[in-house]
Amino acid sequence: MLVLSRKLGEKIFIGDQICITVVDIDRGKIRLGIEAPRDVAIFRQELLPAKAEEEAPAVPAKRV
Repeated sequence: MLVLSRKLGEKIFIGDQICITVVDIDRGKIRLGIEAPRDVAIFRQELLPAKAEEEAPAVPAKRV
């Protein structure tokens, strides 16, 4: 797992088409804005279909 620290307004890019922005930090919670193509499914963990959660392969993070 790759762990990154970000401040309010900072971004993380995944590939060429996905951007995650820290949009709010308040009382131990953060809000993230996610920009991705419409064909990319985005789920909160608690809403992830059980079958997909079991089948999701663990992918090691690339080190840059």
